[in-house]
Amino acid sequence: MANIKSAIKRARQNVKRNAHKSTQRSAARTAVKSVESAVEAKDKDLAKGAFKNAESALDNMASKKVIHKNKAARIKSRLNKKVKTL
Repeated sequence: MANIKSAIKRARQNVKRNAHKSTQRSAARTAVKSVESAVEAKDKDLAKGAFKNAESALDNMASKKVIHKNKAARIKSRLNKKVKTL
């Protein structure tokens, strides 16, 4: 355990931040999976709507630096390619 006051505070903050980021990551993964399941079901309208939600979630995470912006762009690109093949 940390002995210095600032290190103790930093450890406390890291626990809170990690919990918050985990929920955001989970929500984005769920959004991505919903697009993939819609594509698998060959439902174009549902896939497009789910893609919009996933795109928004990924952009939001990238802007808050939960994930890297290039990772968000890569995921969006792959999802868009799957949606367009329908």
